[in-house]
Amino acid sequence: MFVVIFGRPACPFCVRAQALAEKLESAGAIEGFRYVDIHEEGITKADLEKTIGKPVQTVPQIFADQTHIGGFTEFDQWVTEQGLLATTAQ
Repeated sequence: MFVVIFGRPACPFCVRAQALAEKLESAGAIEGFRYVDIHEEGITKADLEKTIGKPVQTVPQIFADQTHIGGFTEFDQWVTEQGLLATTAQ
């Protein structure tokens, strides 16, 4: 599975999501991940809303194999529920 994280600079939850994705990749639990800086790429929250299909208030917004997972909290919970790591990044 491949994870895509949409985030912005200086966002602590974006940093935590990246760290968790790196941990998953190192453990072989995912095939890889891509971090997309929405400011650098010119992506707006409205653009993300069109992709997700619901209002976006915060970043990061995380997808696993094109399935929307949510923000960092939902991603962390999803990793636990999927049993991808024995312990998740806290």
